Amino acid sequence: MIQEAIIDALIDSVKLLPFLYITYILMEYLEHHTESRTKMIVQQAGRMGPIFGGLLGAVPQCGFSAAAANLYAGRVITVGTLLAIFLSTSDEMLPIMLSEAAPISLIGKILLIKALYGILAGLLIDLIVQGRHKYHAMQTKRETERENPFAIKEICEHDHCNCQDGIFLSAFKHTSEVFVFLFIVSAVLNVGIETIGEEALAQFILHRPFLGEVLAGLIGLIPNCAASVVLTQLYLEGAMSFSAMMAGLLVGAGVGLLVLFRVSRNILKNLLVLIMLYLTGVCGGLLIHLFSSLL
Repeated sequence: MIQEAIIDALIDSVKLLPFLYITYILMEYLEHHTESRTKMIVQQAGRMGPIFGGLLGAVPQCGFSAAAANLYAGRVITVGTLLAIFLSTSDEMLPIMLSEAAPISLIGKILLIKALYGILAGLLIDLIVQGRHKYHAMQTKRETERENPFAIKEICEHDHCNCQDGIFLSAFKHTSEVFVFLFIVSAVLNVGIETIGEEALAQFILHRPFLGEVLAGLIGLIPNCAASVVLTQLYLEGAMSFSAMMAGLLVGAGVGLLVLFRVSRNILKNLLVLIMLYLTGVCGGLLIHLFSSLL
């Protein structure tokens, strides 16, 4: 029974490979042709940074959260703009949803919620920070590579985001990594359904109000593509509520947090960013659950 569940998971994952690869090719093409323009827009946005950050963060790009961490460490963007980008970043959610033939309306709703919530949270956080301190994030427009001990290209190489590779090779590497995570999650879920039962799995702790959002947010803190793969797949398999998935996806910032802790020497500020990201993301998930229960 367990063997059959694992084989089914493997077959289902293999079927998704062509769709994943095509999606990643399109994403890589988009990133290679918009990366410098996107960073320039965010750098020059000033107090409107969270608005541009939230909108541009929703565009599927591999290295934008990493670039945002560099810009924040160099005091080029505000903490509100950084969090807006982190909250709106879709990471691996989009390829998984597309490969699983999820409704376009669902994908659009997720991206819209992440972008709007990222914008509102970023503006509010900047407003609070501005009330306590002078608005200092736009003090300089120096290139990030000069401000930080690590260049963005070097960060990409260290964190294996493959930004320096060609479009097709980079897409192949992303597809391979996500395929492994996808197979593992699918296999675990299949075995769980076979041994525990679908109804029991539906009552799993991640499906419960409040606790589900809190735990999903912790999953979202995993600083690589595993987090969004796990969250998206759990939701698609019915083992996680929509609000819990959104809490995790809002917290999930790809390698952004990892890069932030690497390039910024101010550990206290880094920890505050991490705590604000987690609390803001979980609160977002809880608000979604509250509104959905009232409607």
